[in-house]
Amino acid sequence: MKDLEQLLLINKLRESENIREYNDREYNEEFEIPLLIKKNQGSSTVLFRASRTPFPIISNLFETREKFLKVFGFKNLEDFYRLVTDLKPEKDPYVEFDFDKYYEKSNYGLSKLGALKYYEKDGGFYFTSTIFIAKTELSYNASIHRTMVIDDYSAVARIVPRHLYRIIENNKSLGKDTKVTILLGAHPIIELVSSISPPYNQFEFELIPNLLGKKLPIVKSPLWNNPVPLGTSIIIEATITNEMVNEGPFVDIMGTYDRIRKQPLIKINGIYTLKEKPIAVHAILPGGGEHQLLMGITKEAQIYKAVSLVVPKVHKVRLTQAGGGWLHAAISIDKNHDGDGKNAILAAFGAHPSLKHVVVVDGDVNIDDPNMIEWAIATRFQADRGLIVVKNARGSTLDPSANDGISAKMGIDATKPLNGSFIFERAKIPGEM
Repeated sequence: MKDLEQLLLINKLRESENIREYNDREYNEEFEIPLLIKKNQGSSTVLFRASRTPFPIISNLFETREKFLKVFGFKNLEDFYRLVTDLKPEKDPYVEFDFDKYYEKSNYGLSKLGALKYYEKDGGFYFTSTIFIAKTELSYNASIHRTMVIDDYSAVARIVPRHLYRIIENNKSLGKDTKVTILLGAHPIIELVSSISPPYNQFEFELIPNLLGKKLPIVKSPLWNNPVPLGTSIIIEATITNEMVNEGPFVDIMGTYDRIRKQPLIKINGIYTLKEKPIAVHAILPGGGEHQLLMGITKEAQIYKAVSLVVPKVHKVRLTQAGGGWLHAAISIDKNHDGDGKNAILAAFGAHPSLKHVVVVDGDVNIDDPNMIEWAIATRFQADRGLIVVKNARGSTLDPSANDGISAKMGIDATKPLNGSFIFERAKIPGEM
């Protein structure tokens, strides 16, 4: 259990002086906590004593790549890319423990569980790290969905047309509601695998032993008997009904407002909390670093793998911050042929269909510096020979300029020609890094 307890993660951050605690007073869940989360992005993990929530709210656990590697225990991103693109479900992934030994029924309603109102025009108070577990025909599915509080015992979530949507539609065709177990305060490893989206009927939690190096300790949820990682702070048994209600507006990964949508009403059947501390809820700032990395970093891994198949070496892949960690990619490569840059672009589009723009540069260009990317475009790119435009392709509904996800895509090959002279080199002073 200790590997999955939030408290140990908090203590580890405290020991390394990486955490900033706001516990001198009660901080307001409406705007005040989100503003402090945003102000501390890129620097401190933050822990709040909140006005309505009787346990801590934590954020900025992994809003930078450096913190991401530390929290998940990887030496470098390439090691993570290789592991995550080769994850395979374990045949015997769990060690099961007794639910009643560790959890008790709570008298708290949803309004006491750490939902925040982040932005001025938000439709309500939201949970942004809620993991939904639902039974499929042959297995289970785990996925993350933003969840808006309606009242203490009802909510509405954005259900995109992926696996959970398919489960709901299948049940609807049979005239049934969908029973789900909702997790709050799960360990970041649980959040990470819940964002991967493997093939339907492959349960995400069966991949976790690859990351833990041992079996996952679980309990079975009290009403629906769904597997839940032991150490999760709050377990909610709920029913996704066939009644449709308004969800939103809410800020998406691009920092713009998503529109109001009709989504299924969720009725709460029971709320359960750990008997022993720690209980903490993870608040993910919409459009912030954690949001971008949680959604995008496994896509980076897929791009890295796909491009590695068509060029001699991939140095780095970055889904850029300004592109929401989703729409724009920069890739640095070595090449054997002058056509390798274009092949890298096409491979990236195939690996991540939501991509809108891809820039490919040489390995001597630091793609963590946007100025260096622009310098490569300025000195090594000509539009008549290095530009790829794809019209009317599937893109992303997160792009406000797309037409219901139909988009034009652009690839820029900003690599220097193999037979190019020293005029393409960036001048350096001896001793300069």
